[in-house]
Amino acid sequence: MAPGRSASYRYEAQAWRGGVARVAGLDEAGRGPLAGPLVAAAVIIDPARRIRRLADSKILSAERREAFFEVIHARALAVSVAVVDHATIDRINVLEATRQAMRQALAGLSVAPELVITDFVTLEALGCPQKNLVDGDARCASVAAASIVAKVTRDRIMLEADKLYPEYGFARHKGYATPEHLEALDRLGPCPLHRRTFSGVWRQGELF
Repeated sequence: MAPGRSASYRYEAQAWRGGVARVAGLDEAGRGPLAGPLVAAAVIIDPARRIRRLADSKILSAERREAFFEVIHARALAVSVAVVDHATIDRINVLEATRQAMRQALAGLSVAPELVITDFVTLEALGCPQKNLVDGDARCASVAAASIVAKVTRDRIMLEADKLYPEYGFARHKGYATPEHLEALDRLGPCPLHRRTFSGVWRQGELF
């Protein structure tokens, strides 16, 4: 990873100095794909066991994400993941699905956070303060950790989906609207994992 691209502990350190020990980073993976679930993760970093060189999952290789995934689970104070399936996304819309997954991830933490930092998603009535950062996954180490956990979890789900529906290429594009994926949709129509309300699905001819 290139120097200078690691996320900072600036926001956590400010909270820790003020006596706020349990800072939860919160992020999601899977808002944009045409198929599969949305995954949210919450991570509380141990102030005494900081993880170096955390970064936005999007700029890390798959190998680096997997390595960080293991380190985060081994060293963080708490890690929680929530999954909202494609049918729920179609029913309530992707923004509400994001909020639902994030709330579930926070509720699943083994210790209650005293501050929540998100990648610019506001959640109502959390019961503790929150800070919503633009590009939070690139700027805040805890949010970066959550982005990695969410991304790795979702990628693993889509690898399993590829075994069920190999003709769509989910292992390669993870459900995003790549030319390969759109061509498969045009040729085959949607599979049970596709998000029927997403335009990339329903615009591929008269699919359903």
